[in-house]
Amino acid sequence: MLYHIYQIFVLAPIVVIATVIVSSVVVVMCTVTGWLRLHLPFTLGVMTRPDWWASVMTRWWGRVIICASLLDVHIYGRENIPEGRSCVFTANHQGAYDIFLVCGYLGVEIRWMLKRSLEKIPLFGMAARHAGYIFVDKGSAGKVRATYRKAEEALKDGASVMVFPEGARTFDGRMRAFRRGAFTLADELQLPVVPMTINGSFDVLPRQRDGHFIKRHELFLTIHAPIYPHTQGMDNINRLMEESYTAINSAVVPEYRN
Repeated sequence: MLYHIYQIFVLAPIVVIATVIVSSVVVVMCTVTGWLRLHLPFTLGVMTRPDWWASVMTRWWGRVIICASLLDVHIYGRENIPEGRSCVFTANHQGAYDIFLVCGYLGVEIRWMLKRSLEKIPLFGMAARHAGYIFVDKGSAGKVRATYRKAEEALKDGASVMVFPEGARTFDGRMRAFRRGAFTLADELQLPVVPMTINGSFDVLPRQRDGHFIKRHELFLTIHAPIYPHTQGMDNINRLMEESYTAINSAVVPEYRN
């Protein structure tokens, strides 16, 4: 009961205020630094990079919300992240707190691949566009190709892409079948796929309890060894997808493992 009261009077205001602050700062600073990069004949360091502001602010946002939720976080396998190379991060999608966990604790500059519908959310959509996030449009083959071109452009500065290949949060804690989009992108750009397993988020706030109180539960992020492309084409896409699914599923807690 005390934790419920805390969520109403402390946590909820913190989430709203932190989200508004982060979105506003990202929009303003990405606009300002983007203008400076275009008009100044010299650079002023990382603080004039729009993507730097987006990365720092979203990391702060994720950590503030998880800390304010009084949740413990455990990260394993950080040494598996390839250094100095862009990659495609994939993870199971257990619940809403997956986003806070990855944003706050992965420690890598990432561009999220998001559903086109999220672009319409006030302020968030604007901030995501300024941050260089990639909105996936599946309306036609041409629009899919345009999405890949946007992703390639976003990765030029060494950033990586983050995707939930299930496409949506699970209903029962178990992984659903993966969609090919993330692995097609990895194949197209010849990038390694880094699978990650999230545990605990389903227990904190599952999809069917949106809008309800959260439960205290530890959050775990396990980063697996990267899977590198060997060839290019459908066989490579299927291999990346199957090996990623197997790696992620291997670290899911037994009660939710397929």
